[in-house]
Amino acid sequence: MIYLDFNASTPIAPEVHEAMAPFLVGDYGNPSSAHWAGTPARRAIDDARSDVATLLGASTDEIVFTSGGSEANNAALKGVFFSRRATVDTPHIITTQIEHPAILTPCRFLESLGARVTRLPVDATGLVDPTQVRDALTLQTVLVSVMHANNEVGTVQPIAEIGAITHARGIPFHTDAAQTIGKLATRVDDLGVDLLSIAGHKCYAPKGIGALYVRRGMDLEPLVHGAAHEGGRRAGTESALLAVGLGAAYRLPGEHPCTDRLAEVTTYFWERLHDTFGPSVARNGHPSQRLPNTLTVSFRGQSGREVLARLEGVAASTGSACHSGLDVMSPVMQAMGCEPPLVSARSGSRPAARRRGMRSTAWSIY
Repeated sequence: MIYLDFNASTPIAPEVHEAMAPFLVGDYGNPSSAHWAGTPARRAIDDARSDVATLLGASTDEIVFTSGGSEANNAALKGVFFSRRATVDTPHIITTQIEHPAILTPCRFLESLGARVTRLPVDATGLVDPTQVRDALTLQTVLVSVMHANNEVGTVQPIAEIGAITHARGIPFHTDAAQTIGKLATRVDDLGVDLLSIAGHKCYAPKGIGALYVRRGMDLEPLVHGAAHEGGRRAGTESALLAVGLGAAYRLPGEHPCTDRLAEVTTYFWERLHDTFGPSVARNGHPSQRLPNTLTVSFRGQSGREVLARLEGVAASTGSACHSGLDVMSPVMQAMGCEPPLVSARSGSRPAARRRGMRSTAWSIY
């Protein structure tokens, strides 16, 4: 069995399992309780928060634990909208056409509440132009959100350049870094971001845990109201078990760096595919500004789902896991200018045109 779907979800690393094991049977106290049972849980959460902060180059009080990347994205978008909608006539949010559904769907929700959303296009490699971000800014803009790297094609966005533009105008900048943690540098000051979302199960931690970096001084309306957990920014009793898993996972990149090796393996894989299939296979995404572990290719005249079905024992995806099972062109590929396939009702063949009839298949090996 060959697993090539790490962008969708990673296994739990042995080091993470080992760190979490004691909390399955002991240290069961509520971390908000100031007694012998709650104190160890609180200490474990504080240590995990420090591990996450260290990887991001942040302070511990800037880290808010969430249930995952989707909640972190929602907390960023909705938190800024609700905290700033009284300050402008029509809150304006700028994002891109290739964001994860955890960004695009909340944006549609906020539009129903009166927000105006600009979805910037990308070029044929999946790259957004920072000058278009600058040109889209208005006096009503309350947030810019651009993903660090795309989960399907692996293109890495010019986040630092965009951050410099937004900061010059005093506009908060958010990035979804779920795919880049452990693969690329994600220090928040270098990226120039005010908000950054991460997900545990993309980097060897368990599902159900993530975090949102919130730059000190940022005003966010909590997504979840209740008691004053997470510094008053997210109500709900924290899970020491999951927090410890996230912290242990985020120590791994420093302990076991492997980015160069990943890039070598990905390049080797692409070269063998190209040698075998020639011009009938095309690589999607930016040729150099890309995740080291991600390879997305299109096979001319073939359905990606049918290609994978013939690869018995290989786990890979034809796009985002959120769109798994749909034999339609990925919205990301559409935004990059790939034309939809024309399917013959009789034979299922797909005529060739400008990248027409090419369905993408994504492999991620980390």
